[in-house]
Amino acid sequence: MLKQRTLKTIIRATGVGLHSGVKVTLVLRPAAPDTGIVFRRIDLEPPVEMKANPYSVGDTRMASCLEKDGAKLGTVEHLMSALAGLGIDNLHVDVDGAEIPIMDGSAGPFVFLLQSAGIEEQNAAKKFIRIRKTVEVREGDKWARLEPYDGFRLTFSILFNHPAVDQSGTKVVMDFADDSYIRDIARARTFGFTQDVEALRAQGLALGGSLENVIVMDEYRVLNTEGLRLHDEFVRHKVLDAIGDLYLAGHPLLGAFSAHKSGHAMNNRLLRELLADATAWEWASFSRAEEAPAAVLHLYPQAA
Repeated sequence: MLKQRTLKTIIRATGVGLHSGVKVTLVLRPAAPDTGIVFRRIDLEPPVEMKANPYSVGDTRMASCLEKDGAKLGTVEHLMSALAGLGIDNLHVDVDGAEIPIMDGSAGPFVFLLQSAGIEEQNAAKKFIRIRKTVEVREGDKWARLEPYDGFRLTFSILFNHPAVDQSGTKVVMDFADDSYIRDIARARTFGFTQDVEALRAQGLALGGSLENVIVMDEYRVLNTEGLRLHDEFVRHKVLDAIGDLYLAGHPLLGAFSAHKSGHAMNNRLLRELLADATAWEWASFSRAEEAPAAVLHLYPQAA
């Protein structure tokens, strides 16, 4: 049986919110089978719990923000991406602020935290959402689509008309039957442009952004002295974001995701469109590992 997963032990981290600029402490705690990913704002009285699901997503300006009873928790997508990439089904996430810390702008530090805590299989079947028919959302020249596929594949293309982005590659295809989340996606950092900083900060965004946690570009080039970690880091970060946004479904997907110029808002719209159509998806579990698609066994090798 492919089993659900949680952590073996509690682990903590401290960082700064990308948009708030405020120091935040994060505590990741094991959770029982079928709990899902549950965030908790412990700085509020009483604490407010927000379960990862697409209907909890409110503000999608520059991040995916969960909202409940007036409480908000922003920038959940990088942690959610790491949880998806390591197959963590059940987890309590305690946060003493309104934003998940940005760390270095990628999912890499979260992968390190999760691996350091250790991953434990649980005596319950892992539940997947299998795509049964194509679902698509569009807005102008932007679009995102989910299609049936025996595995997990993502195709993403971007268009920024910027020399640094255009030279790095603007399209990527990741099929997790062959590709590795940790090697190929997790280290890709978020990025931004100097000309947008003033406008973002006027909206109360990007207050914690720096060269330590964002790839920053002027009109012509990357300003970070170390350059890019991956030759096509920009588009790979968009895939990282999409994996996190899609995992807000509450379960891993079996299917193919493709998108052009999609962002957090469109990724969320796509999930809601999918779940609203009962004929577009079905539950799937695997009583024997050999029955699962190659992508599942590659993503979660311990489960095999």
